[in-house]
Amino acid sequence: MNAPELHALQQRMAAAVMRPLTRDEQMRHRDENNRSIASEAESFIKPNDRLSSFERLEIYNRQYWFRIFSSFEEDFPGLKSIVGSRRFDRLMRAYLHTHPSRSFTLRNLGSSLVAWLRENPQYTQPETDTAVAMAALEWAHIEAFDNEQRPALTAEEVASLDDNSRLALQPYVRLVEAPCAVDDALIAVRDASQGAGSQASNAVGIHLVRRTRSRKPAPGHIYLVVHRHDNSVYYKRLIREDYLLLRSIESNATLGEALESAFAGSTMAEGDRPAHIQSSFQYLMQMGWLCTPHTTEAL
Repeated sequence: MNAPELHALQQRMAAAVMRPLTRDEQMRHRDENNRSIASEAESFIKPNDRLSSFERLEIYNRQYWFRIFSSFEEDFPGLKSIVGSRRFDRLMRAYLHTHPSRSFTLRNLGSSLVAWLRENPQYTQPETDTAVAMAALEWAHIEAFDNEQRPALTAEEVASLDDNSRLALQPYVRLVEAPCAVDDALIAVRDASQGAGSQASNAVGIHLVRRTRSRKPAPGHIYLVVHRHDNSVYYKRLIREDYLLLRSIESNATLGEALESAFAGSTMAEGDRPAHIQSSFQYLMQMGWLCTPHTTEAL
């Protein structure tokens, strides 16, 4: 077999393994063009004394999707707690049909989920706003855990800042605005999951789904920064002014523009603002959340 033939065989195998399962988690008997998958399997997989070509291929097809489902559920337990297990299962399958894994790592499975949920509210109604906010927090958690850390802004660099200066947030610092206490809800879900313990199984063809009742986070608009410290992810609530300041810095506004945005519509007294800005920047420096803009981002 030459290289082009091997490549073609690998593509056929990958397409067969990644083809979506039926609703009862079996391999399909017909592909999207109504061709027999059994015939396709026989063309490149030999049967043995126990399994047909179709059955051997089905093992890989099912295990591929069981791993995908398991990873997605592990990444978004908070979303599952809001919509409940049954709706989460439908949501997950619909999302993964539209956005199948295209990366070498399962870490990126949920990268399009927040936008997809906004475009497909039928899967989350009437809790759409809460579900979107929870998914945004859970994706921010993933990014905060393993995004890059750059050299933090130095005291000398801070001293040279003026209204036209531009700053950047550390790539692992993520911002989330939510209409309810999704941070408390997610912490409770994760704590409950860890407390309940977990079981692992190597049994072929078993997709274990823990049934979860729908839970609603406590109401109340919040602003969050999600960040990493010593390889652990933390959620910190911010007041509106600090959140808007960081959001403006994230969007590449000048420092003057960021400060103006932070206090637009603010009820904070004019006389209290200078001291608040000084205190905020001291905290940002202490946490190392600020850095210089990455000039190669557009390359």
